[in-house]
Amino acid sequence: METITQWLTSLNDMLWTYVIIGMLLGCAGWFTFKTRFVQFRMLKEMIRLLGDSTNKSSGKEEHISSFQAFMVSLASRVGTGNLAGVATAITIGGPGAVFWMWVIALFGSCSAFIESTLAQLYKVKGKSSYIGGPAYYMKKGLKQPWMGVLFAVLIIFTFAFSFNTVQSNTICAAFEQAFQVDNVTMGIILTVFTLMIIFGGIQRIAKVSSIIVPVMALGYILLAFVIVGMNITHIPAIFKLIINSAFGWEQAFGGGIGVALMQGIKRGLFSNEAGMGSAPNVAATADVTHPVKQGLIQTLGVFSDTLVICTCTAFIILFSGVSLNGETNGVQLTQMALDNEIGSGGSIYVAIAILFFAFSSIIGNYYYGEANLRYITKNKIIMAVFRLLTGAMVMFGALASLDLVWSLADICMGLMTICNLIAIVLLGKYAFRLLEDYREQKRNGIKDPVFTKDKMKDIEQDIECW
Repeated sequence: METITQWLTSLNDMLWTYVIIGMLLGCAGWFTFKTRFVQFRMLKEMIRLLGDSTNKSSGKEEHISSFQAFMVSLASRVGTGNLAGVATAITIGGPGAVFWMWVIALFGSCSAFIESTLAQLYKVKGKSSYIGGPAYYMKKGLKQPWMGVLFAVLIIFTFAFSFNTVQSNTICAAFEQAFQVDNVTMGIILTVFTLMIIFGGIQRIAKVSSIIVPVMALGYILLAFVIVGMNITHIPAIFKLIINSAFGWEQAFGGGIGVALMQGIKRGLFSNEAGMGSAPNVAATADVTHPVKQGLIQTLGVFSDTLVICTCTAFIILFSGVSLNGETNGVQLTQMALDNEIGSGGSIYVAIAILFFAFSSIIGNYYYGEANLRYITKNKIIMAVFRLLTGAMVMFGALASLDLVWSLADICMGLMTICNLIAIVLLGKYAFRLLEDYREQKRNGIKDPVFTKDKMKDIEQDIECW
């Protein structure tokens, strides 16, 4: 097992160093330029749309609301990456990794806008809700069905299988640290509850996520704000530490900048998923009047995840003064940091928080896998086997090592990201046109823009739901 872990780690480092980081930053910069910095200029509109979607119903019970779609995608974004992933990035890449997490969130959020807008444009009518995502815009937009199948397979292995091993591994590590619960017992409990929920469908997933996510996120943010308030005089020093670690001479000569950049972007992407192709699967299910609306709301999800929650975790760790020598890593480092700040109850709080964070991610991750398996086949037996395999991978994660589950997740995530970025670069022109249509309607005094497919006659035949 140790040899397999070392081989996966080497492959992972090569893939990210030479391919993925360049593609992520390049695409993020290109989309930001072409949309004229939509992620910054339309921030107020994002907040307005999210607020409106919490109070409005389409009257179509079979479709989930824009707010519920936002919460399901946030359920997958907000999880282990925020508590364990940030700790891992800082341990390996130093405090400078936090800076690169901010960079990939600020500019990568534009990639999230493009992919979610495209998912809305090319969505199709399912049995109980709209369905869509990268597999659909690869098939209908690029006219490459094989690419859609490839992406569907990649996302199934990435989310339903490898990412869920990370989630269960982290929950088990946290409960072992706080309550001395052995991994086998915790793994069985997680597997049983996972199977109970995932056999219920997207409506149950949306309902559970729309309740759990706001509670767990607000609770964690409030605690983090209290700790930041307790350490308010140290904030300038923390910012200086992060910036110096990201660009300092010592780091440059020691190769530390490259490590910080890679860890920051990897863990940032794991957490916020901007450009990966995951969130569009849920963004497509929302019932909205214009594709751009859900693109904007999903952009806000990236900000919520990385700039708020990940930053809170980073500050807690750096305020605490815990050792970053690598002896303690992952969620247990975050637990130690909170113990230093608020006493022995810190580990218990993190264990409970990570249970909600990571378990909601398991639910959201499963949906991404299910939506893409349905793209390949609707066979009920295969679907039942897939659900059982998802539960089995939750159990595997509880028993595997931290290095193994993270390396496996990074490789799967990287391959999936490459496939999606190629597609959204080629289809980005349609998202640009949709954004311009939305802006033009707003300039003309229309508060609630509406899109119809006759506005894109060149691809009208490929658009089903507009």
